[in-house]
Parts: sequence; structure tokens; C-alpha cells
Amino acid sequence: MRKQIQPPAPSVLACGLLEDGERALFLCRKNRDGVETVELPCVLLFKGENPVARIAEEFRRQTGIDAQAHEVLFERRFNAGTRKRKIYIPVLVFKLTAKAHSAKPSQEFTGYKWLTSKDLAGQRRARNLLWL
Repeated sequence: MRKQIQPPAPSVLACGLLEDGERALFLCRKNRDGVETVELPCVLLFKGENPVARIAEEFRRQTGIDAQAHEVLFERRFNAGTRKRKIYIPVLVFKLTAKAHSAKPSQEFTGYKWLTSKDLAGQRRARNLLWL
């Protein structure tokens, strides 16, 4: 019997928060059941990766907006594992700024929404946003 080799666990979940007044940009995606969920543009990082460069690159790929990453606004914890095998990693939420705010989401997303914190309470969140 061979022992299965586990891939390395990610070390950080980096998210980008682009705000426009009281609203923030969220991407929409339909899950397997056809239910629309919202999420922040984010990327899982492994040891040795630069979080500022990767979140700016991934934000541009996911939203079509050329944004600049600044300081970390806040930090939380995220279960990157499963319910049985929990692997908690830090979530770093970076403040982003951009000149243009019109998004063209990549094909993996069904659209985008500008939501206030009050509006977000009524939305169904994706798994990578359950920490919020």
C-alpha cells in the first residue's frame, strides 16, 4: 500500500478590497447548484510568493481593473482544508486603489456587484468569503 503524498498547503489567502465610497467590489459566481454567490477577488499563496504582487496580478486577471495594492486593512483566519481535516491559514485583505472602476470579470465569474456592508448581509457568500 502506497502512502498518498499531500500537496503543500497554502500559507495565505490574499484578498483585494476595492472601495468606491461606502461600497466594495464583489465578484459573482454560480455554484454547482446554480445558486449565485459573491466573493472578493482573492488568491491562495504558497511559501515564498509576494502577496502584494500576486494580489495585484490576480485582481487584474479576475476583474479587468488595473489596481494598485496598498497596506493590509485587516487579517482573519480561513479554513483552507476540509471539515474533517482543518488547515487554518491567515487571510490578508489588501486595500486597492484604481483610476477606473468599470469591471470586466473573467469567464469564471457571472458578473460583479458593488455592495455596502448592509447589502452584503443579504447575499450568499462563496466558501472563500465565509470568514467575513
